[in-house]
Amino acid sequence: MQRTVVLNVVGLTERCLGAATPRLNAFRRDGALTRIRPAFPAVTCTAQSDYLTGQRPAQHGIVANGWYDRSLAEVQFWKQSNRLVQAPRLWEGLRSRLPGFTCAKLFWWFNMYSGADWSITPRPMYPADGRKVFDIYAWPYNLRPAIKADLGEFPFPAFWGPAAGVKSPAGGPDAASRWIAESAKWIERRHQPTLSLVYLPHLDYGFQRMGPEASGVVEDLRRIDAIVGDLLDFYRERGVAVVVLSEYGITPVRRAVHLNRVFRTQGWLALKEELGRELLDCGACRAFAVADHQVAHLYVNEPGLLPAVREVVAAQPGVAEVLGPEELKERGLDHPRAGDLVAVAEEDAWFSYYYWQGTPEVRNPKPAGDLVGEGEAPAAPATLRPPDFSRTVDIHRKPGYDPVELFTRPDWSPLRLKAHIAWRLLQKRLGFRMLMDVIPLDASLVRGSHGCTPRDPLDWPVLMTGEPGLLAVDELGSTGVAECLIRHVLG
Repeated sequence: MQRTVVLNVVGLTERCLGAATPRLNAFRRDGALTRIRPAFPAVTCTAQSDYLTGQRPAQHGIVANGWYDRSLAEVQFWKQSNRLVQAPRLWEGLRSRLPGFTCAKLFWWFNMYSGADWSITPRPMYPADGRKVFDIYAWPYNLRPAIKADLGEFPFPAFWGPAAGVKSPAGGPDAASRWIAESAKWIERRHQPTLSLVYLPHLDYGFQRMGPEASGVVEDLRRIDAIVGDLLDFYRERGVAVVVLSEYGITPVRRAVHLNRVFRTQGWLALKEELGRELLDCGACRAFAVADHQVAHLYVNEPGLLPAVREVVAAQPGVAEVLGPEELKERGLDHPRAGDLVAVAEEDAWFSYYYWQGTPEVRNPKPAGDLVGEGEAPAAPATLRPPDFSRTVDIHRKPGYDPVELFTRPDWSPLRLKAHIAWRLLQKRLGFRMLMDVIPLDASLVRGSHGCTPRDPLDWPVLMTGEPGLLAVDELGSTGVAECLIRHVLG
């Protein structure tokens, strides 16, 4: 039995390795690297489930980061119960084969009730007064107060949102990944797991904001390389084998595709008005899209509309293909949770969840009714009535993934933004209900995405190991990762 740690460096590809990654380069040189043919879709929850079960979504059921629950008539995103995964996990098989086997699962998804011996995952608390209190969930229960006493509070705003990957009151640009890395050391010193699964998300933020080719991401690569290098030294001293892998590669994008806006013009959406805002009523829609990066699950409540929906979506610029039942079966995505159809974006495009009509905010907009001068953008029309959560970081309420949550409103000056945030925080401190409404509605800000299979294998995820003999192939399927990790532990 060889104790093993798996460092999940989100967004890492062979193209990332270069002058900014000396520690990762050395690890590759002394060991071995193989490309992973991406999971489909190449998103966090699906890729991790492929890796940890050795099965495809048709078997394990994780068809995306979220999906439409037909029985509840609700879109469910970023749920955390591991009981959603419908296939055996690799640590369950290893535990049955190896007496004394233990597993730590740190910030990988579906991390509640997973059967791992120790687990930590981001988990806010929602008191009855409407507040949102940043925190973590940990198992066993006594793990949470103990690790927070030693490491301090988890820098939750640095894990996702406008403060993620940038210097802010939440900490340095890499605050979340550094806290997770320190938590991995903390667990190792106290419990020595046989298998540790460690999630390091830092590259995800800059790559989506700026695109993986932007000069600014060089500093992100340096930071994650330093974090990984520190962990390599730590685990090497303790005789623990290290595997470095990633879930997907992020490629540049230049356009967003708004399928729900298209469906609205076709009369297929059902929108109800609440407090002057439009809410998507999924159960009453004739058809709607659940967007998740470069894949969108299309749910058609009127089966007779299927041919029309497929034709309309296939005709949209930025859509590469629309998968029906036969294609979904071929791709291993034929599961009841999947859409009746699935749209895949061109590599330079991604899908938004937006369904409201109108334009996003404009710089210095004129009041409605004012004349617009030459070269000026018009004010947002009265039909722009997005839900209140659209301008907030709200990963559960939005009917789709929203990478624009990584930005703040570009039409506001830095001074206005700081003053607005300070006012909202004061309202919260005084006990008033408030809305941290600083997220823009401009999908064109996003410069990197993932989900489809990149044309160039240099943009595929990778697996690196210090045990060259365990990698005999240049390319590994996403479902083959589980067997590779099992062989590491079995020695």
